[in-house]
Amino acid sequence: MRKVNTSLKAVSWAVARTFSPRASTPKARGLKVRATVLLLALTLAAAAAPPQPHQWRAKADTTLAPPLPADAAAQLPVRRPAADRLQELRGQREFQYHEGKPANTDSLWGRLLAWLLRQFSSIFDTQGGRTAWDTVFYVLMGALLVFAALKLLQVDITKVFGRAARALPLAYETGQENIHELNFAEALAQAEAAGNLRLAVRLGYLQLLKQLTDRDLIDWQPDKTNQAYLRELEASRSSARPAFAELTRQFDYTWYGELPVPLALYRQVREAQHQFEQQFSGARAVKS
Repeated sequence: MRKVNTSLKAVSWAVARTFSPRASTPKARGLKVRATVLLLALTLAAAAAPPQPHQWRAKADTTLAPPLPADAAAQLPVRRPAADRLQELRGQREFQYHEGKPANTDSLWGRLLAWLLRQFSSIFDTQGGRTAWDTVFYVLMGALLVFAALKLLQVDITKVFGRAARALPLAYETGQENIHELNFAEALAQAEAAGNLRLAVRLGYLQLLKQLTDRDLIDWQPDKTNQAYLRELEASRSSARPAFAELTRQFDYTWYGELPVPLALYRQVREAQHQFEQQFSGARAVKS
């Protein structure tokens, strides 16, 4: 690279001398052409030559560092936890790393459970088993959603899956009865003749409410609940409350639960209602 630079300087000096005003002879013009060609050739050679990096030579360090002195410090003592603290930590659940004991499979129930687990595992390991499980799961979820929708819409599901009780044509609507205007003897006879024993149980219970109201033991109102009547009877005649509570339970299960009432069961309910009526023959509560 230094040789190229030296040549460029020489050529440049020669060109400058050649192109000077004094160089006007033919010989000088020939030198001018040759110098121009040579200058171009050297310029291209200098551009194509790869640059050579500087070579640095590090001086060798002949000095050696002195060795480190030996550790003369005393050996550190080993700290161990107290025995009682170590025993306490071993007893904590967070530090129990051993695996739990396997379930007892010696008993009949254990063997049966293990067999069922193996069967289910073998079924669910197959593609068909997984598909069947997904189908059952989605069917159950769909049935649950349908049931919830029917409940929200207040649809009577028992009438969809079972036979509804035969309705007895009456001169009043159930739920809107006025016990002081109702002819219980005639209505009970019609219900029993039509075989509508659920309605007969309801009429017998309403007849008891009328008798309790006539004797000032309860205060009947169309919008009151049976539990309200039980509380009023507890205050006026506490001894009669257990029997009336049983009759109320029978009425609730029969009417609101829509349970079928066989003839033998109906006779038992009516007999209990008659016995309760006899307790209040001519009796009236004493009001303060």
